[in-house]
Amino acid sequence: MGRKSTIIKITTIGLLVALEIILTRYLSIQTPILRISFGFIPIALVAMKYGWLSAGLAAVMADLIGVWLGPFPFFPGFTLTAFLAGCVYGIFLHKNPGKLLNIIIAAAIVTIVLNLGLDTIWLMIIQEVPFTQLFWVRIWRTAVMLPLQIVCILILSRVAKYTKLI
Repeated sequence: MGRKSTIIKITTIGLLVALEIILTRYLSIQTPILRISFGFIPIALVAMKYGWLSAGLAAVMADLIGVWLGPFPFFPGFTLTAFLAGCVYGIFLHKNPGKLLNIIIAAAIVTIVLNLGLDTIWLMIIQEVPFTQLFWVRIWRTAVMLPLQIVCILILSRVAKYTKLI
């Protein structure tokens, strides 16, 4: 990779990280136990264009900068979840960005295993609330976010291919 392409990659990822922070921290529906946002879109785009490691690291950067901007305290579990989500998107979307089955699998793993599973465990630890109590509230978020992610990523992949972003 040449110097110019490295600069373009770093700049692109930086802009997408900034967009993720804005969508997640400032333009989302936030309650104490769940957040509904479109912050997955920039990370999915990084994954499509640059792969799993870049997407995972971009998600970590967005999480850490977002925590630094406040008002939520740092908890390493959420940073781990962010990294894993970026990796999942990268594994399934890089080189196959428009394939519907890959989009469904990636969105299902992220929303069900990572967001519903791991994030609920992290909230249980932080808030000292029983897992089942959090789970039943958060399952509604999953029911909304899974189809939303599938549709948004499918549209994003088609637009990105058409405009030659990926």
